Amino acid sequence: MESPGPIAFTIGTMEIRWYGILIATGAMLATLLAYKRAPKRGIQPDDVLDLVLWTLPIGIIGARVYYVIFSWNTLYRYNPMEAFNIREGGLAIHGGLIFGLVTAWAICRKKNIPFLSMADLILPGVALAQCIGRWGNFFNSEAYGRPTNLPWAIVVNGQHVHPTFLYESVWCGLLCLFLLYVDNRHRRFYGQIMCLYGILYSAERFFVESLRTDSLMLGPFRQAMVLSAFVFVGSVILYIFLKRREEN
Repeated sequence: MESPGPIAFTIGTMEIRWYGILIATGAMLATLLAYKRAPKRGIQPDDVLDLVLWTLPIGIIGARVYYVIFSWNTLYRYNPMEAFNIREGGLAIHGGLIFGLVTAWAICRKKNIPFLSMADLILPGVALAQCIGRWGNFFNSEAYGRPTNLPWAIVVNGQHVHPTFLYESVWCGLLCLFLLYVDNRHRRFYGQIMCLYGILYSAERFFVESLRTDSLMLGPFRQAMVLSAFVFVGSVILYIFLKRREEN
């Protein structure tokens, strides 16, 4: 399988890219999912829309800033204006999650909405958006893995490689379904879904990142693996703490 290219269609001289279409589709479906589920959480649907209007653009900015910071020396040092060319790809999900969650916390604090409850509400949708948005990497022929002879390999630059975007897409789709199942039937405390997201997504990302050839680096280490390890441990600790607090 080989990417058909990043352009979905053109309107006049304007090129509409799959990357943008998929990110927008994921964001809309994630918003709709949270909006429909909000009343069961005791959260006003309009508060979900207010949250999205702030966290989505700030999250995208954060994803780009994060990517540019860790790619500065290799991609942007001698051509800094390219840092603003987001149409070519280059969004780091960890940056988006960090900026987005901090923004969500600030908005929840201002509106007196329990942050843990809001995080539990929106994170299944975030996993869904990741599932869909990862396909933008396929069309851009980016975020792929090492050479492989596996039957589901994709072809990039004439070479068969691991479709790491596909691994993460499938995992995030299953993660969304699992989080919804737990939230509907087995939720025991506020913050449980948030912690499970942190644990399960970090575990997957740590493994998949080890297969990639274009990792952002932190010295000699792959920064996504380092951050995933910290988030995994932190989420486990927070899960135990919140669970015990609820039981007491």
